[in-house]
Amino acid sequence: MARKLKKEGLVNTQDRDAAPEKKQENQKALSFYANYARSDIEELFKELNTSQNGLTEREASERVKIYGSNEPAKKESLSLIKSVASKFLNPLIAVLFLIVLFSLFFGEKISAIFVSCMIILSVLLDFVQEYNSSRAVEKLNALVRTKVTAMRNGESRELDIRELVPGDVVDLFAGDMVPADLRIFSCKDLFVNQSSLTGESFPVEKTSERISSASMSELNNIAFMGSSVVSGTALALVIRTGPSTQFGEISKTISSVQTETSFDRGIKQFTMLMIRFILVLVLAIFVIIAFFKHGPLKDALLFSLAVAVGLTPEMLPMIVTLNLSKGAIEMAKKKVIVKKLSSIQNFGAMDVLCTDKTGTLTQDKIVLEVHCDVRGKESEEVLKYAYIVSSYQTGLRNLLDRAILAHEKLAVKQYEKIDEIPFDFIRKIMSVVVKYEGKKMLFCKGAPEEIYKKCSSYELQGKIYPIKKEILDKLKQEYDRLSSEGFRVLAVAYKQVPPKKVYTKEDEKDLILKGYMGFLDPPKPSVKSILSVMQEHGIEVKVLTGDNELVTKKVCDEVGLNIKGIKLGYELENISEEGLKIIAQNTTIFARLSPMQKERVIRALQSNNHTVGYMGDGINDAPALKVADIGISVNNAVDIAKESADIILLEKSLNVLHDGIDEGRKVFGNITKYIKMGSSSNFGNMLSVTGATLFLPFLPMLPVQILLNNFLYDLSQVSLPADNVDKEYLTTPKPWNTDFIKKYIIFIGPISSIFDFATFAVMWFIFGGSTLTPQAQALFHTGWFLESLCSQTLVIYVIRTNKIPFFQSWPNKFLMLTTFSILALAFALPFTPLGSHFGFVAPPALYFWILASMIVVYLGLVQVIKSWLANRYGFQ
Repeated sequence: MARKLKKEGLVNTQDRDAAPEKKQENQKALSFYANYARSDIEELFKELNTSQNGLTEREASERVKIYGSNEPAKKESLSLIKSVASKFLNPLIAVLFLIVLFSLFFGEKISAIFVSCMIILSVLLDFVQEYNSSRAVEKLNALVRTKVTAMRNGESRELDIRELVPGDVVDLFAGDMVPADLRIFSCKDLFVNQSSLTGESFPVEKTSERISSASMSELNNIAFMGSSVVSGTALALVIRTGPSTQFGEISKTISSVQTETSFDRGIKQFTMLMIRFILVLVLAIFVIIAFFKHGPLKDALLFSLAVAVGLTPEMLPMIVTLNLSKGAIEMAKKKVIVKKLSSIQNFGAMDVLCTDKTGTLTQDKIVLEVHCDVRGKESEEVLKYAYIVSSYQTGLRNLLDRAILAHEKLAVKQYEKIDEIPFDFIRKIMSVVVKYEGKKMLFCKGAPEEIYKKCSSYELQGKIYPIKKEILDKLKQEYDRLSSEGFRVLAVAYKQVPPKKVYTKEDEKDLILKGYMGFLDPPKPSVKSILSVMQEHGIEVKVLTGDNELVTKKVCDEVGLNIKGIKLGYELENISEEGLKIIAQNTTIFARLSPMQKERVIRALQSNNHTVGYMGDGINDAPALKVADIGISVNNAVDIAKESADIILLEKSLNVLHDGIDEGRKVFGNITKYIKMGSSSNFGNMLSVTGATLFLPFLPMLPVQILLNNFLYDLSQVSLPADNVDKEYLTTPKPWNTDFIKKYIIFIGPISSIFDFATFAVMWFIFGGSTLTPQAQALFHTGWFLESLCSQTLVIYVIRTNKIPFFQSWPNKFLMLTTFSILALAFALPFTPLGSHFGFVAPPALYFWILASMIVVYLGLVQVIKSWLANRYGFQ
């Protein structure tokens, strides 16, 4: 039994070794569902104090208080205090906090105050931005919340899925997410995909009949939350909601698990790299001062700790959070809703976009243009038969049905509906059985290639002829002709059927082919130019569709998509994964694909080191949306598609998608500006401090001065997330690149050290540092303080762009305001009484002329090296 349950995925896969308490819980769950599966529906209505007409609003409101909202377990929301406290667990903050403790231990109150201010500034800004971004995301997600059709006060109405309670009665249709754990009491050809629970990709047929089995795998009248309706319809009773459902039980164990993106891993790697550098440098400087220069241990330790603070990029968490939240808000303004903040970076890194055809490349306004017999002659009977099917079917009414019903109003009341066989994605056929003039007729419409398999004869000019192989090829010619002209084609067939109580898909055989319906969905006028822009921005577009290849190729030609190759679903069936990698790379159109084949194509592209986005809105798109690096859906998509997506577009348009991609790249660009600047300048400072402690007979800067320098520098970068990003930066995908960071450290970092050492020489030889008097040492400290702050603060204007700063690329006004305000404050400080408390003295006028010259040369050299790096390695 345990093996069977594990196979079904409805219990923990470690049950064999699970504690007795866990096994007992699983047995209780099985017993609970088995009781509902065995019970008569009237007994269940009585037990839950409800009926087929559902609950009243008052009853539902009272039950919400008892059972809570119908939503799976979420990551536990921390209290305000715990949320703030969690920010101190960041390794960078932990380093600073340790330094505060050491400073207090040695009585260095000013140092402790400065470092504490840095901690508070970083933690507070990080918390405020994360809180604001989470609130913003919650509001945006509310716009795409899943709805469900339920009975309230005896009437069918749409509810937010969160409002469901045990005792509610719900309607299910193809495309719906199963909103809770349900006992089905009425259904028609109901197939449900339970892959989210069982891992089994094939749909499971559900029934309304009572069952006697006590096996989870055979609970065929129970539908579980998190599964999805593939085809058919049903009425069902809600028996469990929220965390009490099977899906809810699973969500409890995974709600605390957060998927780590490549960007998250990159940030973590960078953080740990800087911490390792800091630890090595602090230890080296401490040893040099304490043991080689025989300085006081207390002074050696305090200086080492001050250097550690100066090298710590403590603003990194705040910069990342601020950028992501700002990006989500900006994307929302452009009709792009971000469900997961971490997905923004993948959006900007995407270099392959796989998309369906309908509504993305086309106008999604299907019109019926042709209704003809098998020879292409217009036929009103073909239209009438198709009209009957579209009128009487109660399952998923798609765009083609709407086009048929909108084309012409036909009187079909004389046809009495007896039964229907709903559409599903395996048969690709929809049928209804009607009674007319004492006969029972089965009318079908569906994909021609599937209808052909069910037909044994065809009708032409009122006569019936058998279908032979050579005749079938001729019958297909009209279908091919319509398809090649850009029409979406359905075949229409019929037959007289014997009286029965229930008709099933087995009755769809020995049909008579009647003719074809041709639909047109014109390309969007704007698509051609947008595809060109996306290509310029490094994004290759591939079309993955269940539609036929002729229609798809016609549309792609009209929108100017460069077609490298076309592959059909059946051609991929026996292809190995290695073979599919090559095919996926060299193919633009994949037609007649099943949902699982779409998933295979995306995995093949990912194995070729592409960051793959998938855009879809149908039931058959859900597997592809889940497996893609960035799943993109639209607000009017079916429930399962919206739940599977990372990004929701409020308008199904490549224009909107392109705007969202640009915002994702801007977010990544502004984050990497801080990383480039912080990593390179920190590495340069390591070299400078190490050299100074080796060769100078006194400390190059007092510990409190280092802390003040770092505090002012951090303040100057607070506005960096608001900075502009060059248009050229947006033209290529932006994956995380560790090699890029390392090269920036190696090539840019030492440049600042060269000018630090030049400053040491100026202060030593020109301004009397070699006299070793207290006044000379204070002037030396002041000179390096100002030069260090200037070089670190102003280099952002060079690093932020691959162009010539100010001449070719202008920074945001807020960045200029913060950086120049901080520099003005720093230059004024030595001339104020407060400056003396920090050990500063007023430098002579000559110093400022020399400093200005050095900064100009420094920034010029960084510009040269930066341009060389960009040209040599293609970095931006």
